Amino acid sequence: MASVGQRDTGPEMRLRRALHRLGLRYRLHDRKLPGSPDLVFPRFRSVVFVHGCFWHVHKGCKFATEPASRKDFWREKFEANQKRDRRNYDSLLASGLRVLVVWECALKGKKDEELMKLGCEVDKWLKSTKRYGDVGTDGIVESTQSFESLVE
Repeated sequence: MASVGQRDTGPEMRLRRALHRLGLRYRLHDRKLPGSPDLVFPRFRSVVFVHGCFWHVHKGCKFATEPASRKDFWREKFEANQKRDRRNYDSLLASGLRVLVVWECALKGKKDEELMKLGCEVDKWLKSTKRYGDVGTDGIVESTQSFESLVE
């Protein structure tokens, strides 16, 4: 698991390229913020996380599979990841930042024009007043609630 990359992953790089082409500028992996968000947009007081569907358990996604061996280990690992994510999101929201989660499945296998369309959706969300958004294969799901209430 130590060899699993946390920064500059393929999905993250694809999103970064699309957003940069749209003229959006951002900071990367700000370690001063909870969860070290992948992209930080100070101008919009927003952060973006690019999450892998497997590691962060994207509900209803075909990439969020459960390993057949060591089931207890993996269940505990995934639950710990989700709890950590919830804490980070709530902390960021409480500090006045807005949070957008872009799931790997929204980026995987997309052509350039589809990535640009997704980039436009992210740009539109950044310019909105929504406090939390979630981008999966269904597009952006927005909510003004905290992440805690979204999960339960």
